[in-house]
Amino acid sequence: MANVLAHHAKVLGSVATSSFTAWRGCLVVKAVPQPEQALVLYDMEGCPYCRRVREALTALNLDADIRPCPKGGRVFRKHAEAIGGKQQFPLLVDQNTDTVMYESEAIIEYLFRQYAGRSVPGYYRERVWQPVLGSMASVASAMRGLRANAGKQPEQPLHLWSFEGSPFSRLVREKLCELEIPYTLHNLGKEHWTEIGPAAQRIKPGPYTPIPGGKRDAFFKAHGRVQVPYLEDPNTGEGLFESARILDYLNAQYGQR
Repeated sequence: MANVLAHHAKVLGSVATSSFTAWRGCLVVKAVPQPEQALVLYDMEGCPYCRRVREALTALNLDADIRPCPKGGRVFRKHAEAIGGKQQFPLLVDQNTDTVMYESEAIIEYLFRQYAGRSVPGYYRERVWQPVLGSMASVASAMRGLRANAGKQPEQPLHLWSFEGSPFSRLVREKLCELEIPYTLHNLGKEHWTEIGPAAQRIKPGPYTPIPGGKRDAFFKAHGRVQVPYLEDPNTGEGLFESARILDYLNAQYGQR
């Protein structure tokens, strides 16, 4: 019972985080083709500047290979420094254009220009109050996803289907970051306003039918539902829905024993 209550408390904190960030990173602004080579993002889940880049990735429905770089991390921080010259995050590496970029605002501008052929929408542009609200959003989630916890590294990166504004998905991304587990982030943003709401009770009543030909349609055909987070671990063959189950799995499989 105590574990259940603690998990619900974390969910409420994550809902507050999404609220402070105006629920950006939920709806797809423009679904763009995936680049030939995956984008690589060196990232701290609880960092407000990294969060803004992940919001933009969801807005474009772009996937990315995440290299978690929490404070005190020993796995990817040195890799990032070798690539960009310093340990500063977010750091975007796009091998399709030989681009290495720091600074969230510059990265967001690059993503929209390069992959959507447009300027940054007003909803995703920097505002003077965003650093304050971004910091409050991190506090609401108890600063999880910022500091490393000792754990076991997988042989192969994991796969997570998620979208940035999902409170349940955030809990899983926080744990992956703290354990420094690399993963491919498969963005599964909402493709239409009628998809707003939790998987069990979307704003549009009746059976759920995703937009044909989209990423959600492909996921629906594979799993019979569209729900995030969904984690696949190629190292063990596990495929899991539900944030609480996924967290238990990550702790048992990769946490410090």
